[in-house]
Amino acid sequence: MSEVAAAAVLIVDDERQIRRFLEISLQAQGYETLSADSGAEALKLAATRSVALVVLDLGLPDMDGHQVLQRLREWTEVPILLLSARSGEAEKVRALDAGANDYLVKPFGVEELGARIRVLLRASASPAVPVVFDDGRLRVDLARREVQLDGATIALPRKEFEILSLLVRNRGMVLTQRQILVELWGAAHVEDTHYLRVAIGRLRRRLGDDASAPRWIHTEPGVGYRLISP
Repeated sequence: MSEVAAAAVLIVDDERQIRRFLEISLQAQGYETLSADSGAEALKLAATRSVALVVLDLGLPDMDGHQVLQRLREWTEVPILLLSARSGEAEKVRALDAGANDYLVKPFGVEELGARIRVLLRASASPAVPVVFDDGRLRVDLARREVQLDGATIALPRKEFEILSLLVRNRGMVLTQRQILVELWGAAHVEDTHYLRVAIGRLRRRLGDDASAPRWIHTEPGVGYRLISP
């Protein structure tokens, strides 16, 4: 069996018959399969199991598939193939811009599904793994959305966690204010640098990080920020 054929594919769909159909079809092609009927279960499996590719339906009972896609893209680059009955061009563009690797409209053929999966797996060097930053004091687990300082868990507001997540994923590199604002607030807020300054200030206070002598968040004056990597 080839390395690609042994890959584990996570199937996320709330319809049992479709999940079973996909399981049988993909197992017949040599893949291992994992299944989830909700967004929460999908995120849990993606974080705890070695997954090479995700087949994600947009219509889920607990959260929209776009939310699952967004959460996954916070910490992993695993290939994601979206399935949906929504065939509009705007819907496809939205999904691809949000980080999906491909988009397949229902109904679809098994052969086409298999071909698209093979293409995505060939383009992926290896299964993605959860990103964890740990320098002995600060530990950031992006998959579990957990932050610990000296062993104690810190509850960060969503925007502050997103900033820290972005810095962790690009640790050691300078992110411009514009990059962060576009990524986290959207292009319409590219000039709202005060949003970013306030959020960075609050994040620093929660981490006990001194802007004048930073341990983690370093300011590049007039440019942006970077996470100091040990």
